[in-house]
Amino acid sequence: MTYDPFQSFHWKLAHGRSLELGPRGVLMSIVNVTPDSFSDGGRLMDVESAVAAALHAIEQGAAIIDIGGESTRPDATPISAEEEQARIIPVIERLAVRADALISVDTYRAETARLAVEAGAHIVNDVHGLQREPAIAQIAARTGAGLCIMHTGRDRQKLADVIEDQFHFLQRSLDIAADAGVGRDRIVLDPGFGFAKDTGENFEIMARFGELHRFAAPLLVGTSRKRFIGAATGREAQDRDVGTAATTALLRAAGAAIFRVHDVAINRDALVVADAMLAARSADGT
Repeated sequence: MTYDPFQSFHWKLAHGRSLELGPRGVLMSIVNVTPDSFSDGGRLMDVESAVAAALHAIEQGAAIIDIGGESTRPDATPISAEEEQARIIPVIERLAVRADALISVDTYRAETARLAVEAGAHIVNDVHGLQREPAIAQIAARTGAGLCIMHTGRDRQKLADVIEDQFHFLQRSLDIAADAGVGRDRIVLDPGFGFAKDTGENFEIMARFGELHRFAAPLLVGTSRKRFIGAATGREAQDRDVGTAATTALLRAAGAAIFRVHDVAINRDALVVADAMLAARSADGT
């Protein structure tokens, strides 16, 4: 049976929560509690400002708040697990009692993931695809957290074909998750736009996005303000939200389920238009 990315999929999450994916695009808002993230570093360095930004994103239409404490840009300075946790755990604790939105923790560390879920997070978003600290999959299995498993090309030799490399890397990640006892109803995959991919490779993944549905899993995309959008538009990071919204509409039409973004409002409008087109296409039977 051919996988249909627009059919309803109930993504099971921690604390007894779930989220329907498929029929409508879902927005995940980026809340970086970091001094050095590439487009918004230093903006949300205290608990109250981070929580306020999250609440504003929820008002704008975000269903998920993705909270990260360590920059993932290529030249970022690494920080300790203790520093990461000190930045994000108080934000998660405060947000969990202030709002009913779903909370995601952006981390590759198993211990940070455990503490974050205990503090109220529902989802673990791992940019190393479970392959830097595989124990993170065990945390997800034990807590029932949803998993966002991202593809990366960093620190390894990539295959020449961009889609073949997606399957090569992510299948290993899926095996790690399965070995830990994580069900497929808790997993979303992310092709990792911008992570050791040049401009041509990013646009090729967009052009061939439909091939990723062979995973038979919902797909999350994080194109927001990425360098390849700047290469196409000539704009600096903070001026790439219109370009980001264009990728959101195009990738929604291609079957992406979740969109991790900085500017919620403009991407909400892009999704409304894309979903209206998809509804018309479905009604027409094409």
